This record gives sequence, structure tokens and C-alpha cells, in this order.
Amino acid sequence: MFKLNFELANPKRFMDLSAKLLPWIWVIAVGLLGTGLYMALFVAPPDYQQGETVRMMFIHVPAASMATMVYMFMAASSAVALIMKHPLADMAAKAAAPIGAGYTLLALITGSLWGKPMWGTWWVWDARLTSVLVLFFLYIGYMALWEAMEEPVKAAKAAAVLCLVGVVNIPVIKFSVEWWNTLHQPTSLAKMDGPAIHSSMLWPLAIMALAYGALFVALLLLRMRTEILKRRVRSLQLSRARAAVQAGAA
Repeated sequence: MFKLNFELANPKRFMDLSAKLLPWIWVIAVGLLGTGLYMALFVAPPDYQQGETVRMMFIHVPAASMATMVYMFMAASSAVALIMKHPLADMAAKAAAPIGAGYTLLALITGSLWGKPMWGTWWVWDARLTSVLVLFFLYIGYMALWEAMEEPVKAAKAAAVLCLVGVVNIPVIKFSVEWWNTLHQPTSLAKMDGPAIHSSMLWPLAIMALAYGALFVALLLLRMRTEILKRRVRSLQLSRARAAVQAGAA
């Protein structure tokens, strides 16, 4: 694993490998997403209490899970960048941030749409909802910090520190429904005695979760490839600028 990581640290090797993998990952992501949406909309039965509104679960739950998982991926990448100086680690964290922010925003919007008929309100300052909103602001702050600094090395270090500090919010999101009295229901999937959800709904939910994961990988590789090309262009521009200055001085 370590050998593979260091081999992929070479941008050229990463570009070559990602170019081969991306088409297949896109096919898997689109296939899973199409299958999951079909099963969620047409195969899964309505809930005996929530009726048709339960279908929002198939969009909301995987998005909420991915929101925290992507942030943990960013935190791990940031730690690797700071400790091991892996040349692509900070790039991976930067590339993942907009994707994670998109999943978090989707979770907030669908949660609000789902909450209105269930709770009678679009939004409450519930511990779970508020901590997820804080997560969204962490994503925005991370991206803003990258854009605020022109020097990539300094921006990467500052953003990595912010990302690692923000990890304290993840257990708050996870355990908020257990630590405080909230409107948000406790987990019905990751339970010691098994998921408290029927297989007719569990399968579409699992497929949608896999689809969201595959979509993240595809978008991550695409954004990392774009970032590598942008840095190559920047490096070329700087080299030409230095050459022009030296030529002018001569």
C-alpha cells in the first residue's frame, strides 16, 4: 500500500492511471445511480407512516453520510500532506472540498424538504441540523482559504490546519442525536442488532450510497487531473516570466 501511494505521488503516473480508470468509474457511478433512483422511486414501497415522503430518504441519507465521509477524507489527506509531504495529498483535499460541500448542501436541502411534512417546520436549530450546517461552513471556509492565498504552499498548509481543527465537529454530528434531545431521529442503519429497516428499502438505499461513493471518486479524480494541469500551466507561466526578466536584464 505504501509503495502504491508513493508511486501515485508522481503526477505523471497519477494522470496515466486516472485516465484509464475514469471511464470505468463513470460507467459504474451512472449505472448505480440510475439503478438506485429507479428502485427508490418505483420499486421501494411507501412507508406505513410517512407515505411517499419516505422516498426523500434515498437522496438525503447517502448525501448526509457522504458529507462527513468526504470531510474525513480531506482531514486524512491534510494530515498526510503535513506529515509525509505527499505531493498529491493537499491536491486531493482541495479537489474533494467542493464535492463534499455539494453533498452537505444536498443533505441540508433534502433534510429540510423531508422535515417539513414530518416535523411541521422547514428548519429548527436542532443539534444535528446545526452541526451539519457548521460542516457546510467549514467546507466554505476551507475553499475560501485556498482562494485567499496566492502562494499554493502556504495556502495548502493553512487549509490543512483548518481542516484538521474542523474534525472536532464530526463526532458532534455523529452522536448529536444521542447526546441531546433532538427532533432528528436516531440512526436506523448502523445498529448492534442490525438495521431497523426492511430490505425493500435497504437495498435501494445501499445502491444509492454506493452510487454517491462512486460519483465522489469520479469527480475527485477529474478535479485532481484538472488541478495538476492548472499547476503545470502556472509553473510554465512562471518559468516564461523568469526567462523574460532574465532576457530583459541581459
